Amino acid sequence: MDNFKVQGSKPYPLGTEVVGNDAHIAAINDTNLEMGVILTSLDTGKKTKISFDKGNRVGDVVSMLIKGIDYKKYSYTYYRGNKEYVDPFATKILGNEVYGITDYKKNLSGGFDDEIFDWSSDKKLNIPYNDMIIYLLHVRGFTAHPSSKVKAKGTFKGIQEKIPYLVDLGINAIELMPCYEFEEVEVSADRDAFINSGAKNIDFTKKRLNYWGFKEGYYFAPKASYAFSKDPCRELRETVLELHKNGIEVIMQLYFPDNVSRTIIGEVMYHFVYSYHIDGFHLKGNNIPIPILGLNPLFSHTKIMYDYIPYENMYGNKEKPKFKNMCIYSDEFMYKIRRYLKGDEDMLQTFLELNRRKNGYVGNVNFITNYYGFTLNDLVSYDKKHNEDNGEKNNDGSDYNYSWNCGVEGKTKKPLVNALRKRMIKNAFSFVLLSQGVPLITAGDELMNTQNGNNNPYCQDNDITHIKWNMNKTNKEVLEYVKELIKYRKSNPIFHKDNELTMLDVDSVGFPDLSYHGQDAWRADINNYNRHVAIMYTEKAFAGKKGVNLTYIAYNMYWDDMDFALPKLPSKNKWNFVMGTEEVKKTEDRAGSEVYILKGRSVAIFTAFVPM
Repeated sequence: MDNFKVQGSKPYPLGTEVVGNDAHIAAINDTNLEMGVILTSLDTGKKTKISFDKGNRVGDVVSMLIKGIDYKKYSYTYYRGNKEYVDPFATKILGNEVYGITDYKKNLSGGFDDEIFDWSSDKKLNIPYNDMIIYLLHVRGFTAHPSSKVKAKGTFKGIQEKIPYLVDLGINAIELMPCYEFEEVEVSADRDAFINSGAKNIDFTKKRLNYWGFKEGYYFAPKASYAFSKDPCRELRETVLELHKNGIEVIMQLYFPDNVSRTIIGEVMYHFVYSYHIDGFHLKGNNIPIPILGLNPLFSHTKIMYDYIPYENMYGNKEKPKFKNMCIYSDEFMYKIRRYLKGDEDMLQTFLELNRRKNGYVGNVNFITNYYGFTLNDLVSYDKKHNEDNGEKNNDGSDYNYSWNCGVEGKTKKPLVNALRKRMIKNAFSFVLLSQGVPLITAGDELMNTQNGNNNPYCQDNDITHIKWNMNKTNKEVLEYVKELIKYRKSNPIFHKDNELTMLDVDSVGFPDLSYHGQDAWRADINNYNRHVAIMYTEKAFAGKKGVNLTYIAYNMYWDDMDFALPKLPSKNKWNFVMGTEEVKKTEDRAGSEVYILKGRSVAIFTAFVPM
């Protein structure tokens, strides 16, 4: 038995825990079958079976302590009766280190993670939702393309190499698509589906990828093929630490299909919070115990995002949480605001409601694109999905995208069409970053990435899904606009309030904190046929100034130019044009108000200071 000394141990945590030269192992055995551990030497392949002592059992949990083991030289699996299997609680998985290998007989096993890592320089950021700007990315797709110019392409280390870019962009949180261990190569499960769909000429000897990773996996282990080094556990910790040092939080997506026990979800979250200092989770699945997780004291400062938060039932008449840890992450903003972007009728009221939406109990994430659906560039370039490359005869993916190709389907050399698309992309970023909710940007949108009209590239590990970092005049202009917009949002306190604005003069300054305007000041016309409106924000001046700061944002999603008479200012005060998706033209004043003409389908921001 290689001189191993075995004795009883504690029933928690499940999986393995290394302390010095000893390895604690705990597993679930809800049968009367003999169960134990198979240790395999990584040098010789020699296997050693060690059974759990039936007397060392608590409930359905059996455990052991192996003393004096050189754990770095061994992998392990469990056996129960005649069945051998991988520990679902393993904190490291061996055998899936190379991404996309078509070896359906590969043997996975658990590895030992010693968790020896120096976190002494780490500091939890605890960025409030009101101040967050999230950047959603796929670990592999973010830097896999040659144009990324990083050494460690497609890995956690690659993210580290791109930290200067993220800092320069201005985001302060990244959301990682599934980066726990999962087997990305799939064939057998898809075969019948392909046959039944009528697909022909499918070569089933070729790999079929689950690129996104939304499947049951080994939730406690970082994905080995997302590591540039041989130690994915250490590399993920190093990545989190470096991001924190640069003021960037890390949110992990965790997907739990219905067959996964609800009891495991909190365990997974605690593991990544404790062992990896992860700042929050975007939970996905139909069987998530959100109230239990959200009110758990262990997660009171851990961000928890889900498509529905029953905060009325959770908090009732209690005081609001000291730290707002929960956040609604739904599609509502995306689909409805897309309709306003393309100029659909009867969307003004909806736009205004979603623009000001904010809650004192929970956050609200606002986005116009996500990993599913069109990229932002494709949203303004395609009317229809083009998913032929997925091998499902274009039957997959949503048919309802609320997109508009600006007159030409797909790529074009027509200058007017391309100019319009660029302006529409800027408009979309303006909607997201000038809303009261938590803005989220999908990686690559700021670079005008395209997926060639594919709105469901779940199986594509290639140029379709990999971010292209090549710069040209057009996408550089969009990138610079996004940077400036983020800077503007960060510097303007009106976008960082804890509660929804009241539309009342709460500060007794002569202006309401929020007001709506049309072509005439103070007269917003939100009839169903209109597509234009202006929003003015008011707040007391800061930095020692006495007076009020006014922010006036005009939105014209009509296809023709529209003039806006800005509210009349006292004395000799003037409005200043700050930035916009198109240049504005000042025309003759009207009844003492400055009047500006906005080009069709454009946004403009004005500011003014009124001393008091």
